[in-house]
Amino acid sequence: MELSSLPTLNAVLNSVSATLLVAGYVMIRQRRIRAHRVCMLSAFATSALFLVSYVVYHANVGSVPFTGQGAIRVVYFSVLISHIVLAALIPPLAIVTLTRALREQFDRHVRLARWTLPLWLYVSVTGVVVYVMLYRL
Repeated sequence: MELSSLPTLNAVLNSVSATLLVAGYVMIRQRRIRAHRVCMLSAFATSALFLVSYVVYHANVGSVPFTGQGAIRVVYFSVLISHIVLAALIPPLAIVTLTRALREQFDRHVRLARWTLPLWLYVSVTGVVVYVMLYRL
């Protein structure tokens, strides 16, 4: 795979992760525990693959400047800053949330998952938004 393909791969992985997070939420609301578990573990694996790909790309390419001008620049940096800050929180939140579920500490899992899910979903979706704004506009 070419290095130049990694941003697109990253956007795809973020999209898949977001889709799996939503599906996992739907599954738990329907009391489909096994399907929920598969979705959430798959979302975690997909996000982990994203993180590896992201680090490989930026270790080789460095920072990519945003070239947009005017109001779109303010929108881009607003989305980017919120994305970066929350993205730093997701790995530890996701690990602790999943660990609690795997240890069957469901009351503690649910309390943390109520925060982890929307933040993780926001980071996955805004990752795609940042990609579109940086590479496709």
